[in-house]
Amino acid sequence: MPLDEIVLEELGLAPRWVRKGTRGGTQLETSRDDEAVAPPPAVTHAAAVAPVMQAARPDIAPQPAEAQPAAAELSQPPQPVASAAAPSKPAPYASDEPPPLTDDDFAWFDSVAQPALPHDAEPAQTSGAPRSDVATLGWDALAERVASCTNCRLCEKRTNTVFGVGDREADWMLIGEAPGENEDRQGEPFVGQAGKLLDNMLRALSLARGENVYIANVIKCRPPGNRNPEPDEVARCEPYLQRQVALVKPKIIVALGRFAAQSLLKTDGSIASLRGRVHEYEGVPVIVTYHPAYLLRSLPDKGKAWADLCLARDTWRTASGGER
Repeated sequence: MPLDEIVLEELGLAPRWVRKGTRGGTQLETSRDDEAVAPPPAVTHAAAVAPVMQAARPDIAPQPAEAQPAAAELSQPPQPVASAAAPSKPAPYASDEPPPLTDDDFAWFDSVAQPALPHDAEPAQTSGAPRSDVATLGWDALAERVASCTNCRLCEKRTNTVFGVGDREADWMLIGEAPGENEDRQGEPFVGQAGKLLDNMLRALSLARGENVYIANVIKCRPPGNRNPEPDEVARCEPYLQRQVALVKPKIIVALGRFAAQSLLKTDGSIASLRGRVHEYEGVPVIVTYHPAYLLRSLPDKGKAWADLCLARDTWRTASGGER
């Protein structure tokens, strides 16, 4: 008997078919269908061992015949099989929100720990009203403080701060609202066509820019798009103007435009309701008139503006004890 059949006999796995021919010298009887029956496939090692493994480990279900590896596959080296406990690859993130962070997302950060700030440490001042010492600054220190000011958002897009120009001991102080595009570029208030008209208005009063006249703005930085400044921006910038008024000590203030008048007088009244009367700011008489830029668009109101300037001149003369 061949060796493989001897092994199968010892394992109790003798084949169930009977060869044609003789066994032990005895002619075997064949059926009529023997010629039609195809020869059985060769028994592989896996097929031979499977019943033994099933008997030893009844908890393992037998593998279906079609799933058993072919004899050729048994000769190949075993391939690594993913563990059942290993996590499967996550599906793509389908939400509109960004995918959750993983450890790999932080791989580019420095591994050196950054020193923690003390709990009582305060950040550098980038917002809030100007420091209280503004009221004690001289001209040069005040100008430097304004040039480096970051107390509101207007500092982010400015080209230059517009501090003010003119005679620092003047009797007349003219206050506009906020710098425009030309003022932001040159760092000087009332330039361009509006500035030329203002010079003509002063000339009619026998005054001149820089001669007994100081010109400033409520806001020192240009608002984006020439919009009106926000209330918090006015509040953060007002101490600078208050200090300028205290240093100049003018005898008359002329508020040029509605916004300047409302900011100085803390009112929401219209310019029509504020004109023709004497108001007060920081103890100084205030006269309200139109902004020169408005007069360029509304020529008929130039006569009203001239009446306002005449009232300002009369008020100045009274404050100066009758001097011209």
